[in-house]
Amino acid sequence: MSDLSPEKAQAYWTRTSGLMWTMLGIWFFFSFVIHFFAPQLNTIRIIGFPLGFYMAAQGSLIVFVISLFWFASKQNAIDEEFGVAEDE
Repeated sequence: MSDLSPEKAQAYWTRTSGLMWTMLGIWFFFSFVIHFFAPQLNTIRIIGFPLGFYMAAQGSLIVFVISLFWFASKQNAIDEEFGVAEDE
């Protein structure tokens, strides 16, 4: 990061923090919002299980794992764009 000019460092941080806030929004939605509406979702059944239960027990975890891989990919693209990617 020390090779970046102050302007590029600011642009890098703006992109990285934007990605971070997006990830926090996804995390908040699938951690709290979905679970808040679980009683209403329980009226819908999938393979015999209420949808609210499914989202709490499995759906949120699946989204968390997928979002981790998505975040790593996006952050790596940002790092490569600004020339601060790790050597492979």
